[in-house]
Amino acid sequence: MAHDPYDLMDRRWLRRKLGFWRFAAIAILALAVVGAALLLRGPEESWLGGDQIARISIEGVVTEDRDLLRLMDGLRTDPKVRAVILRIDSPGGTTTGGETIYEAARAIAEVKPVAAEVGSLAASAGYMIASAADHIVAHNTSIVGSIGVLIQFADASKLLDTIGVKIDAVKSAPLKAEPSPFHPTDPEARAMLGRIVADTYGWFVDLVAERRKMSREDVLELADGSIFTGQQGVKNGLVDTIGGEVELRAWLEAQPDMPKGLAIVDRKPDREGRFAFIENARSAAFSLVGLDPSARSLAEALAGPAARLDGLVSLWQLR
Repeated sequence: MAHDPYDLMDRRWLRRKLGFWRFAAIAILALAVVGAALLLRGPEESWLGGDQIARISIEGVVTEDRDLLRLMDGLRTDPKVRAVILRIDSPGGTTTGGETIYEAARAIAEVKPVAAEVGSLAASAGYMIASAADHIVAHNTSIVGSIGVLIQFADASKLLDTIGVKIDAVKSAPLKAEPSPFHPTDPEARAMLGRIVADTYGWFVDLVAERRKMSREDVLELADGSIFTGQQGVKNGLVDTIGGEVELRAWLEAQPDMPKGLAIVDRKPDREGRFAFIENARSAAFSLVGLDPSARSLAEALAGPAARLDGLVSLWQLR
């Protein structure tokens, strides 16, 4: 039976079209599988194909950041990450937040070089984190220091008296829930807080003395809450050298078994999640109008960083 040549041409065209769509479907499926694997593996492991120097940014108010700690642990174990740079631009924050990031940085330093670059500011808990590095680089006009801790609390008793409100309580012991904003702080409560501050302050001073290879007496002279420029920091021992990425690379490449010419790759915590888009949009909006992008609400952003820090803090804030 003879076939119509036009019918044969149509069939061949259809076969070619079907073959194209089969190939496209297989390619899309392969890309989807690779994409899913990338998302599941996360940013803790390098997909860049070669060795690198990882740079992580510690910005804004320091708190306990589980995503950042998870990233740092991943950098510690990633064989492609040959060194880590801590890029710090922070006024400090909670002492516990600073301590946990400090410990994570020291864990990295046990297996690979860690250096710190100070941006505009590494004060209080921010400097605590910087001191975890084996080499600190700052700019001439950077601010470092503010070694110390504090507890802040309000006394609203006069305000309550003015509006005619009295707050009473039944407590298991006199120091329970002290200090209270509902009455002036009594000497026993102030002494209790003083002991906490003194203990943590001593720990902070000893930490700086150990990491910066200074005597405790020398650190105590600097640890009166004073801040210093990068230039002053080099002179008093809180900073190793003035500079930036060039100086950091020179120091890192001078370390044993450290290859030269590695790319410096910015690594960020994986903050993907159900509400990641909303959180990123909020942070961008706050940053656009000059508010703290890490604030969790407009009220927090307007009140400033200290408004959401409970407990003992190590923070320098210019108001």
